[in-house]
Amino acid sequence: MEKLRNLRKQRGYTQEYMSKILSTDVSNYSRKESGDVKIFDDEWEKLAAALDVPVEEIKEERTANVVNFNDTSTNSGAFLNNYYNVPNQVMDNLQDYIKLLKEQVESLKQELETYKAGK
Repeated sequence: MEKLRNLRKQRGYTQEYMSKILSTDVSNYSRKESGDVKIFDDEWEKLAAALDVPVEEIKEERTANVVNFNDTSTNSGAFLNNYYNVPNQVMDNLQDYIKLLKEQVESLKQELETYKAGK
């Protein structure tokens, strides 16, 4: 949330000051400003009013890489949904690894076909 951070600093406001505007603690505000925690529309409005700018000037949507894990192993009938924010670098590495594994699978399939044809 670079726009928000930069404008806050230009105005000379601290994270503590901004956290009071949102009625939250400084650590939570810091996570919001860094993009680790979602800033809701009503919060964007409060922040924009405090910075004396339109919401559109500071609002940035951060797309999170979310992994949804449904744990049905308990057979309790209820689903346990855990959502995790995964850093882009980790996701990129995993995608590269998946691509490599797919290539290896194809290579092994071809090798198996060659082996079967030789029998």
